Amino acid sequence: MSVDFSGRWGWAEVHTGLIQHNVAIVAERIAPAKVWAVVKANAYGHGAVPVAQAALQAGAEGLCVAIIDEGVALRRAGATCPILLLSEQPPEMNDFIVGYGITPTVATTRAVATLAMAASAADRTVGVHIKIDTGMHRMGVAPKEAVNLARFISSYDSLTIEGVYTHFAVADDPSHPANAQQLALFNETVAALADAGITPPLIHAANSAAALASPDSRFSMVRLGIAMYGLRPGPGVADLCAGLIPAMSLKARITAVRWVDEGEAVSYGLRTPLEKSSLIATVPLGYADGVPRTLSTTNVRVLVNGILRRIAGTITMDQLMIDCEQDSSITVGDEVVLIGRQGDERVSADDWADALGTIGYEIVCGIGPRVFRRYQ
Repeated sequence: MSVDFSGRWGWAEVHTGLIQHNVAIVAERIAPAKVWAVVKANAYGHGAVPVAQAALQAGAEGLCVAIIDEGVALRRAGATCPILLLSEQPPEMNDFIVGYGITPTVATTRAVATLAMAASAADRTVGVHIKIDTGMHRMGVAPKEAVNLARFISSYDSLTIEGVYTHFAVADDPSHPANAQQLALFNETVAALADAGITPPLIHAANSAAALASPDSRFSMVRLGIAMYGLRPGPGVADLCAGLIPAMSLKARITAVRWVDEGEAVSYGLRTPLEKSSLIATVPLGYADGVPRTLSTTNVRVLVNGILRRIAGTITMDQLMIDCEQDSSITVGDEVVLIGRQGDERVSADDWADALGTIGYEIVCGIGPRVFRRYQ
């Protein structure tokens, strides 16, 4: 028996038209560089397949993922465009990389050798991208070893070098000196490769923040991530995000209401007694759905009937409560907006992030799998 979870009174709305809108805005700003859409982590919680389709329709020329499973899922859903893996994968995954035509990142001779064997065994030629570690120090080949690695790749008939790239550590702070240092080192490495006769068709360095703030980093393509979803890459580039619109809203319906007397407290711990008798509304979303428990102690509000209301007591695993004060008009079934717009008011994932001392990426990625996504 199948169950339709779309009827649950807690859901996320993802507006694919806004994904297209955001891609188009960035694509116009960065032209002639091309957009490759980053849809890892289930498209930052928005849904990889619908987002990928929307991004490609808006002009993106390729997709980027973090792990092979994500690339395979996109291929099985019908994606025929290039799909770039943004990190080396375990050698056991090489047959899937080759079989599904996913473009791998390489940064070590071990990865190159095992991938070349898999490609040769399948009688295929696989294009690879070389990741250069210019200062992020997460993964990548050292710049001084890049030419040797490229020559090692070229020694295999089953491999070709399609791209070379790097990643900025502080692109969300355009004034940070590390950005110029990394870009200079990357340019030096690309020049050294060219002197060795290695000129890949794709050169890329920019994520969303760099794409918006650093024209010199755009090269032939940019990897568009968080900005595609309408969220700011960081406070340092907030003023460059004009026109971008968040594509996801998080909503629910009230499942219960009750009057709670002055002096009584709500939820686990009974930590905060009410200062006056209030209508308390229960909402069927909790930290298992991606509403962080620590949000309980912040000034973040939710929207009910266009009015900002505070969260009452501790957020629980499956539910949270709202202090509706003296508003007796609120009833079971009323819509609550946790992230998004209602009337003239709006609460954003960035608002949550600011209150929690984190980033919008973590908020939207944290919206759990049991929250049904409705696409518009």
